[in-house]
Amino acid sequence: MNIRFLEPARIELDDAISWYEIEQENLGWLFLDEVRFALKRITNFPESCATIAPGLRRCITRRFPYMLVYGIDNKTVVIVAVAHLHREPMYWHDRPTRETVGDA
Repeated sequence: MNIRFLEPARIELDDAISWYEIEQENLGWLFLDEVRFALKRITNFPESCATIAPGLRRCITRRFPYMLVYGIDNKTVVIVAVAHLHREPMYWHDRPTRETVGDA
């Protein structure tokens, strides 16, 4: 399965890595490793995570308070948001997912 990030999700990932790296050396890279682990779970078992909106699911990271919001379009996992669990819930809800993510 392929993985594609929407541009806002890519920016969120980069910003989170940078923030953690500023807080503590190598913590940003540990966060990235955790995201990679979550992406592996998603690609191996794409329908195992909880549905949170029509066509969208969430995968919560184990060690950091983040979730990956994603949809499935054919054989591609589309990451809609890399969202902090304790900030502005559902802020990503208005992102244009209908054009970018097929109904899963």
